[in-house]
Amino acid sequence: MAGATGAPVLELVDVHKRFGATAIIRGVNLQLRRGERHAVIGPNGAGKSTLFNLISGRFPVSSGQIRLNGSSIAGLPPYAINRRGLARSFQVTNIFPRLSVFENVRCAVLWSLGYRYAFWQRVAKARDANERTEAILEQINLAKRRDTPAGVLSYAEQRALEIGITIAGGAEVILLDEPTAGMSRSETEHAVALIRRISEGRTLLIVEHDMSVVFNLADRISVLVYGEVIATDAPQAIRANAEVQKAYLGGAVEERGDA
Repeated sequence: MAGATGAPVLELVDVHKRFGATAIIRGVNLQLRRGERHAVIGPNGAGKSTLFNLISGRFPVSSGQIRLNGSSIAGLPPYAINRRGLARSFQVTNIFPRLSVFENVRCAVLWSLGYRYAFWQRVAKARDANERTEAILEQINLAKRRDTPAGVLSYAEQRALEIGITIAGGAEVILLDEPTAGMSRSETEHAVALIRRISEGRTLLIVEHDMSVVFNLADRISVLVYGEVIATDAPQAIRANAEVQKAYLGGAVEERGDA
């Protein structure tokens, strides 16, 4: 866990979420150390996506605290949380299909650099935004596809583009929701290499069903079952945890497995 130091950059304290009488998240406590790659795993319906929605502000917490760099973000709208340095991707690819790859990333870059709508400004002359966009395209290996409409990219390329959009604002904490879902083995390998690259110098929280991705990428793993974290530990300790095997991994954790 190289570079993971100091006070937690992201902290959840006794977080609950109820929809009516139904409790989905039940007292989650979680700490992400600065610079670590942290995975959340669990069976379908465990509350993983709900947890992401609480952290990113899409859902309000029913009770509990969520802190980013020591300051509460519980109850803030998503855009305010993003401006404080946290960005996320989604299970379903979320891009502008008719815009080019370059334009998709530049849209995210412009806001982060302080540009606002003004009909008299030509975006093409925003040199700082254009240079930063080009750098991100190189980082996500889509520079050669810069002028391609995003809607005609392959599925794996669209996922890479969404990751590029996620990091375009310069967020220090990145949440990726099942980034390799639906990919072939070779596409997954490329995606993992990309995630390693873009998460250097950042803190990563990832929800992922592919156990080969989780055990090869994460510094620590938290296991969420029925809205509760039943274990948080290093990958090998999670692999050997009898309670985790019984509740989720089925007693047989292979290098590749599906949840």
